[in-house]
Amino acid sequence: MKRSLLARAAVAATAVAGLVLAGCGDTDAPGGEQADISVLAMDASQMQTLKKLTKRHFTEETGITVDYTLLPENEARERMNREFATQAGTYDVASLSAYEVPIYADNGWLAPLDSYVKADEDFDQDDVFPNLLSSLTGEDGKLYAEPFYGEGSFLMYRKDLFRKDGLTMPPNPTWEQVAGLAARIDGTDGASGICLRGLPGWGQNLAPLNTVVNTFGGTWYDTDWNARLTSPEVKKAVGFYVDLLRSHGQPDADRMGVLEILDRFVEGKCAMMYDATSLASSIEADGSAVKGKVGYVPAPHERTEKAGWLWTWAWGIQQAAENKDAAWEFISWASSKEYQELVGQEVGWTAAPAGNRKSLYSNPAYQQAADAWYRQEYTAATDSADPKNPGVGPRPYTGVGFLGIPEFAVLGTAVSEQIAAAIAGQQPVDAALEKSQDLAQAAAAKYRGE
Repeated sequence: MKRSLLARAAVAATAVAGLVLAGCGDTDAPGGEQADISVLAMDASQMQTLKKLTKRHFTEETGITVDYTLLPENEARERMNREFATQAGTYDVASLSAYEVPIYADNGWLAPLDSYVKADEDFDQDDVFPNLLSSLTGEDGKLYAEPFYGEGSFLMYRKDLFRKDGLTMPPNPTWEQVAGLAARIDGTDGASGICLRGLPGWGQNLAPLNTVVNTFGGTWYDTDWNARLTSPEVKKAVGFYVDLLRSHGQPDADRMGVLEILDRFVEGKCAMMYDATSLASSIEADGSAVKGKVGYVPAPHERTEKAGWLWTWAWGIQQAAENKDAAWEFISWASSKEYQELVGQEVGWTAAPAGNRKSLYSNPAYQQAADAWYRQEYTAATDSADPKNPGVGPRPYTGVGFLGIPEFAVLGTAVSEQIAAAIAGQQPVDAALEKSQDLAQAAAAKYRGE
């Protein structure tokens, strides 16, 4: 049933979009050298670096040519859904997230990688963070993707503003402590007390908010798949997040996602920011107004001992791919220690894809380049909330910042819109959660056998 539902949704939702997407995005020029493999990924700086290094360092060594299609994230997801649901075989490899991999694997859309990993002694699978591999493993126990890079989340704060106001950041803060600090520091040198994602989107405001819900003791569903979005724990968590943003957050928070709040933080307009560990390299980059002024501590918690999210973009091979062996050669190179070394030497160590391999964090060159944050980045990668048990009580789904069910892409987006309306002051939190409760209850009807 899961296969047919997602397949119908993917094909129907993207039938029109596919006609438009065919002429969009960053793709290698048609009519050139015939590619041995085709790769689909979102258009991000890490992918652009990979593309630039491929011909000289991968193709010349292996003889395998690579045709890249790089698209904005939402468009890339649409094309991946359509491509994998129909098993068209157009792309051999795709960059998939921790959300898609288990779902695609369960539907038989991905080729298992275990035999390739076993045969590739140079790849050093033991060096890859186990929690990332767990998130990329199907219910059958087989591995279906290899991490290109990973991230957790942590709290970033302006050490200079804290010193100016005589404030001290606890080494492992609770959300209540963070709220108190935000109230005291709000307005110092014109900075907002804290910047958080408020923009609608299951990968926008729900990513950090879900970690707050988890650590406050909330859950989307009980073990019988009854929605719990109006429970006292969820009301407290969402109310806390919305009140914190409305009282001490950035202006127009409901229209700001990860890129917008990063820009504000880099410009010196935020005293604190809770978000992805991958943002640190931008914060400490040349040209950042806050370079050298930022401290990093673990994701705030409340009822749980730890919080934060676990995320990865990982390489998977389409089951219908004709060139699986060549596809693995590409994955083995792009996810290797050697590739990290290559990026570090040719582009800069802070540009190396991080969060996926242990060895990077013992590399003196990376330690020096990322001295301000690599310790907390490592902790976030190895000791984040457990995707299978991220909160206080049992739940029927996996995931920290998301729910590992096919329906969540639509459900999460709809709920995020209700949350954004509450952040904007257009409705009370209770009203937003009552509407969200109805949406969540309807989305899980099939799991309750209705």
